Amino acid sequence: MPSKMIFINLPVADLDRSKRFYEALGWKVNQDFTDANAACIVIDDNICVMLLTRSFFTTFTHRTPGDPREFVSGIYALAMSGPEEVDDLTEAALRAGGTEEVDTDRRSQEARMGMYGRTFLDPDGHQWESFYMAYPDR
Repeated sequence: MPSKMIFINLPVADLDRSKRFYEALGWKVNQDFTDANAACIVIDDNICVMLLTRSFFTTFTHRTPGDPREFVSGIYALAMSGPEEVDDLTEAALRAGGTEEVDTDRRSQEARMGMYGRTFLDPDGHQWESFYMAYPDR
């Protein structure tokens, strides 16, 4: 059975700016699925982000998308291989124009559970969380 893939579709205000942001994270643009309305960002072999201009995004739904800076409709979390990888991704996002959200209460709770994570917002306000979870039996 072939493996499954996930495609996260995100509305963006400026497609070129968003492509540059995600490329700065080390992710690649798949030119085969990129045009003036959309860009396919490859995170790994099974995870892609489809950046869609806001006008093109509305052709996929009858509901009106909200501004992700004001309303959260999803949080995109990526499990990383260690705390260093969490920091590397978040720092790359900040250098590329993203912003970090810091919740010290949540961080201390995660630490008690053996987790380490950081949260950043892309230029459109989409919330990403990179995290590492230590598994005691591994």
